Amino acid sequence: MDPRRDEPEVLALHACCGPCLIEPYDDLAGDFEVVVVYANPNIHPLAEYERRRDVAAAYAEQAGARFIELPYEPSEWLARAGAVSASPAQRCRECYRLRLEKVAKWAAANGVDAVTTTLTVSPYQDPDAITAAGESVAGDVGVRYVARDYRERYPQATRRSRELGMYRQNYCGCVMSELEAAERRRQHKAARRRG
Repeated sequence: MDPRRDEPEVLALHACCGPCLIEPYDDLAGDFEVVVVYANPNIHPLAEYERRRDVAAAYAEQAGARFIELPYEPSEWLARAGAVSASPAQRCRECYRLRLEKVAKWAAANGVDAVTTTLTVSPYQDPDAITAAGESVAGDVGVRYVARDYRERYPQATRRSRELGMYRQNYCGCVMSELEAAERRRQHKAARRRG
């Protein structure tokens, strides 16, 4: 028995970027009419936001999916997730919640039955926290959250995005993650020089 047979026909797929969209979209498109929703007020700076949006939109168009961009409101992200910046894990949980809340509200307002996200492709994200946030915000607005963990597909997503010539970012998206990633790269480079 297919456990997905009772799932809704239309699904809003939150996309963080093009490379992370590939595998979830391909998996979900076999079972749902997928609407790709780009809702990422966390991404800094604006040029980075636009670059990621354009790559995701191009893949959605190539796949024949409808693409929706929700308003870019970085001040909202700063007010919510920036306030918890002392703890990266807490900051990330609030960021997941904010983005999935935006998508869930859009879905409820537009007659879409369910939501999910591409965020679980990345091995650098917390799939349990993503699922908890998704289930909570979806339940708040009366839509269903479809929990999927795509981490095992990360190697394929990486390979396919390179083959497609997609832009691949080197940090999660927010200014803090950009600074943290730059520091990790600096430390790694210094360790290689010493070693």
